[in-house]
Amino acid sequence: MGKVKIVKDFLPPPSELALKEETVKITISLSKTSIDFFKSEAKKHHTQYQKMIRRLLDEYAAQHS
Repeated sequence: MGKVKIVKDFLPPPSELALKEETVKITISLSKTSIDFFKSEAKKHHTQYQKMIRRLLDEYAAQHS
């Protein structure tokens, strides 16, 4: 088997993986075209379209703040 090398545990504990982001519920009207796009993409990637939209907005805000 050869020489054994011990690797430091680099994985975060479950408590750090279960963080909930603070969110605020809003009502927004978006174009049918946009919603259809996100629903289609979400289905391909096995996720929720609302999460994809939220992530997109978060990334935009992070780049412009």
